[in-house]
Amino acid sequence: MRGMSRRALFAGSAAGAAGALLPAAPSTAAPAAASAPIAPTAPTAPAASAAKKPKSEGTCASYRAGYHFTVPDQWKNDPQRPVWIDGEYHYYYLYNADYLTGAVGTAWRLATSTDLVSFTDRGIAVPKDTTPNGDVWSGSAVVDTHDTAGFGAGAVVALVTMSPGGGTDHQEQFLYYSTDGGRTFTDHGTEPVLPNPGVADFRDPKVIRDEERDRWVMALAQGHTIGFHHSADLRTWTPAGTFTHDGLGVLECPDLFRITAGDGTDKWVLGLSANGKPAGLPNTYAYWTGSFDGGSFTTDTTEPQWLDHGWDWYAAVTFDKHRPDGTPDPRARYALGWLNNWDYAHTAPTIDCDGFNGTDSIVREVTLERDPSGTYYLASRPVAALDSYVSRTTRLGDLTVDGTRVLDHRGISYEVSCEITWDRLTGAGLQLRRSPDGNRHIDAGVWGDYAFLNRRATVNPDVSGACQESRTPFDPSARTVRLRVLVDRTSVEMFVDDGRHVHSTEVFPYLVDDRLALFAAGGTAVFRNTVIREFSV
Repeated sequence: MRGMSRRALFAGSAAGAAGALLPAAPSTAAPAAASAPIAPTAPTAPAASAAKKPKSEGTCASYRAGYHFTVPDQWKNDPQRPVWIDGEYHYYYLYNADYLTGAVGTAWRLATSTDLVSFTDRGIAVPKDTTPNGDVWSGSAVVDTHDTAGFGAGAVVALVTMSPGGGTDHQEQFLYYSTDGGRTFTDHGTEPVLPNPGVADFRDPKVIRDEERDRWVMALAQGHTIGFHHSADLRTWTPAGTFTHDGLGVLECPDLFRITAGDGTDKWVLGLSANGKPAGLPNTYAYWTGSFDGGSFTTDTTEPQWLDHGWDWYAAVTFDKHRPDGTPDPRARYALGWLNNWDYAHTAPTIDCDGFNGTDSIVREVTLERDPSGTYYLASRPVAALDSYVSRTTRLGDLTVDGTRVLDHRGISYEVSCEITWDRLTGAGLQLRRSPDGNRHIDAGVWGDYAFLNRRATVNPDVSGACQESRTPFDPSARTVRLRVLVDRTSVEMFVDDGRHVHSTEVFPYLVDDRLALFAAGGTAVFRNTVIREFSV
């Protein structure tokens, strides 16, 4: 249950840290770089850190994130789509209070927020093991404004997957409801509202209101298929159609919504968590733009786009952005992902000193944009409310770099942004969480015709060595790139060119690794308007 030990993690990462600092070229030979940084050696024992000591341990420093959402204790995994209730976002997530004892099974725990940066823990909302059907898995909650289900106007209704019998191979959908504003839920009996029709995978219901047809619609993960079901009352569901896509493994955590682009175009979006690693694709959130007629989804393109290209943005959800008057904004949504990967989900330094395993990405604002070719895509930017928590700003202005330039900044939790420009260049970017000797670091930037985020030269959970660098297309003829990178104790999220592409990855640097450097290879680059911001949440 706990998986690899931390000692094995560090040993594996050290052994795998013999790769080069900068990304390999598309060919088998790595490009030569002017003032090329030294290949990393095995990590040495860290010196004493000035990081704040956790309350639970007085002998080691805390790895708990500085400004990302973390579970208070034990374990969390899949986010559940937040819902807007009485002026607050109610964020439910899968939580196991018995994780450290080795027991399995999840409940829904609740945290509330008005700005999606600072959250207040509200405890267990949907307990596990309160019925013979066992624990509760992923699903979605809705506010039943017009009392279609009969629990009262404004009741919060949650549709969740459970697996009666205690196994995992018989999944059905069950209903829980709340009459106290989503704080606590009651089961609606022990019979499923959507029984399993005889398939192995039948889970993760995502329910939305189809106002055009005056009914509820559910998107459900069914193996390589997303099934669409509709209902008038949230209790009885009728199959309405399917969407199938092969080559991405077993599909999970579907998402379905409509959004309006800046040019006034409306698009439906179908998203899902998928594993594209065998095909050289991400294993995060794939999506298609298209149209939806209430029963079938028609895509604009055959192959999906990806809302994140890193290794660790799984089980992601999007949800309504509410304006100050409480109404949803049709031109924007928010998005949130679990900063982890099932390939190494139970390996985290937070267990040792902080007694928990579970961190989320920063909440993003997502908009529908159109590129010069006419393709519509989802752009992501960190939620604007993060600006309200800035505790320190360092403006470095324009910095000219040829080779490697180590900055004076020290920090393990911050944001750095800049626009890099050049006339002739092979690659440029930042070395994040750099060690005092320069051997350990995370690298973010552009190289040739791709943007990249590389964690090879720091301690990280991927002992296979196969998931060290993520890449997205980049046009070097532009001779400029905008980077905004969020760095925290166990994560890095890189937003490229106003969120056209995003890379999110787990990293476990030693807390003494607090330096920051800029690099340019094959020419000179100017890092314009370089700004470092720190946060107090």
